[in-house]
Amino acid sequence: MAFDIDMIKKVYAQYGERIAAARNVVNRPLTLTEKILYTHLWDGGATQAYERGASYVDFAPDRVAMQDATAQMALLQFMQAGRPRVAVPSTVHCDHLIRAKEGAEKDLAVATTESREVFDFLASVSNKYGIGFWKPGAGIIHQVVLENYAFPGGMMIGTDSHTVNAGGLGMLAIGVGGADACDVMAGLPWELKFPKLIGVKLTGKLNGWTAPKDVILKVAGILTVKGGTGCIVEYFGEGATSMSCTGKGTICNMGAEIGATTSTFGYDESMERYLRATGRADVADAANAVSEHLTADAEVYANPERYFDQVIEVNLSELEPHLNGPFTPDLATPVSKMKEEAAKNGWPLRVEWGLIGSCTNSSYEDLSRAASVARQAVAKGLVTKAEFGINPGSEQVRYTAERDGLLDTFTDLDATIFTNACGPCIGMWARVGAERAEKNTIVHSFNRNFAKRADGNPNTYAFVASPELVAAIAISGDLSFNPITDTLVNDKGETVKLDPPSGDELPLKGFDVEDPGYQAPATDGSSITVAVSPTSDRLQLLDPFPAWEGTDITGLKLLIKAKGKCTTDHISMAGPWLKYRGHLDNISNNLLIGAVNFFNDKTDSVKNQLTQAYGPVPATQRDYKAAGIGTIVVGDENYGEGSSREHAAMEPRHLGVRAVLVKSFARIHETNLKKQGMLALTFADKEDYNRIQEDDTFDIVGLTEFTPDKPLTLVVRHADGAVDEITVNHSYNAQQIGWFKAGGALNIIRQGQASA
Repeated sequence: MAFDIDMIKKVYAQYGERIAAARNVVNRPLTLTEKILYTHLWDGGATQAYERGASYVDFAPDRVAMQDATAQMALLQFMQAGRPRVAVPSTVHCDHLIRAKEGAEKDLAVATTESREVFDFLASVSNKYGIGFWKPGAGIIHQVVLENYAFPGGMMIGTDSHTVNAGGLGMLAIGVGGADACDVMAGLPWELKFPKLIGVKLTGKLNGWTAPKDVILKVAGILTVKGGTGCIVEYFGEGATSMSCTGKGTICNMGAEIGATTSTFGYDESMERYLRATGRADVADAANAVSEHLTADAEVYANPERYFDQVIEVNLSELEPHLNGPFTPDLATPVSKMKEEAAKNGWPLRVEWGLIGSCTNSSYEDLSRAASVARQAVAKGLVTKAEFGINPGSEQVRYTAERDGLLDTFTDLDATIFTNACGPCIGMWARVGAERAEKNTIVHSFNRNFAKRADGNPNTYAFVASPELVAAIAISGDLSFNPITDTLVNDKGETVKLDPPSGDELPLKGFDVEDPGYQAPATDGSSITVAVSPTSDRLQLLDPFPAWEGTDITGLKLLIKAKGKCTTDHISMAGPWLKYRGHLDNISNNLLIGAVNFFNDKTDSVKNQLTQAYGPVPATQRDYKAAGIGTIVVGDENYGEGSSREHAAMEPRHLGVRAVLVKSFARIHETNLKKQGMLALTFADKEDYNRIQEDDTFDIVGLTEFTPDKPLTLVVRHADGAVDEITVNHSYNAQQIGWFKAGGALNIIRQGQASA
């Protein structure tokens, strides 16, 4: 039986009535996205129609999911909220703190020793507050959620940008910062600007070497990394219903790479098959009873241009396998064009590593199709020219794949089976030789390929592809290898060709597992004590951030003017820094060390106006803080793209940065800044970015009359005595202005609990 089945049945019991109310106020047929949004309004049934891209709306998510790196800060905040138990079903998944190095058994043992303090903390907090806990090795959060918790028509938030993976089971699953998760776990509404809608019509059917991954690689090339910002993507059409549930999950997962709020598919037979195969027949039966509500109204898909803000069509029958990259997940190259593109751009053709796994592609079907390629290679006398690594998505997937011989197939090809964890995808990879920073190429089935993300080497050219294409390219060792047309030479000197991959959507003998790695919380956790050592370098209890002083903010110095792409990886790196995710002061030593300084084109080198010397960003900011001087960070387009990590907002707040001023923000990061009581501002005229000079001092004027839709003024005092006044915009509503004035959203929760 499924987890939380009573909650799911309660959601479905309200569906018909709430959709009828929504259809009445909207006065037209509804998309699936609108049905889920309107059925999850905090105030119950819809009484008004909301404006897409404009209306801020309070929602009531059904559940919360957290991975171990982000759960630390989310739960440290929840502990300060004064609530005895979480208000909605919530889970913690230990998947980020396990480094890939030698193989699953050894790597897991090392991780459980190195991070025992963190794992014990998360287990005890979960036990105390009624949170389900998934142990290290149980699997990657999003695969485990898909297998156990996702349900059609539900709404979930998660402290990871790839929470969106659950859209493969027809959910609206949205990545957020820990402060948002804290709100929902504390029983408060969750606020979101009502999204615009992008419809993607899939025609035809996948065939040959083309996989679901290629759908999102193609869409990413069309929309770019910011094309989905403020939007939910809804997939439909004959091509959608022809794909597996886990294939749909892959597509939704990488929707985070186009900036989309989330992505989803309508409920269909593939989802029912997956629910039943994963032991959730009761959910399938409940969904079948309300199936008419779990997809868009027929008129919507018949005339999508009338109901979506943008419509894209992809013919799966004509779609070609893609490789996206390097250094950005939206640079899409069909496999047939890779040789010429690599030559034109100087991309190294020799492939050093092929990696399969991550939350994007680690299902049984993914391993099955990749294993069919590996099996051919062994049978045809081929060996891998590149090193090869596999991360199964969950213990259930791993156990079943081992039972069915898939893992033996990979090891027969000299692959290393890593832990059921994120590993190289998030920089938790002890790659031999990476420290030499040599120019090289890797291919992987992950979702992101920003510089330094996988192995810390800025000269690793990482390309994103489907698991089956990764396997083929690892065997060939050549980035330009096209398995559709090209041949290889085997150990006998014979010319051989790989056949198209095949695989099983679901295991023919069913899923199996001995120990899935789940720990249920105590029924009553009131007597459980959560201890955090004051001398720990891994965990640190939080102190409230100070409230706004009630005046305009003056005398700010420039910390950094970031040039070009500045993702949350650049603002707060992962990899070796993950171990400090529960210690705000220690992890703040990575603040903006990956951002490129506009004035010298260097990373982690900014001018300290107190000493006139150049030094590391965190040390410079600590000097300003010690002197009681606030600062401002200036950035480029889509600032804060990438992971949902709120550390990228908490670190500058902790060290005394007062405002972040950019050309445009990624959605989650902008919200995270607001939640922490920061000023998130945008240039009214993007050209004003060029007026910011290295020795400037800033005043932010208009805060005493801070109101929605009213711009603020930035007074820029240059070193030569000249003064510029720049208009800066913001997207704060009245509630968010309250967060700013209180010093952060958590302070308001504390105040409410104290007065309760």
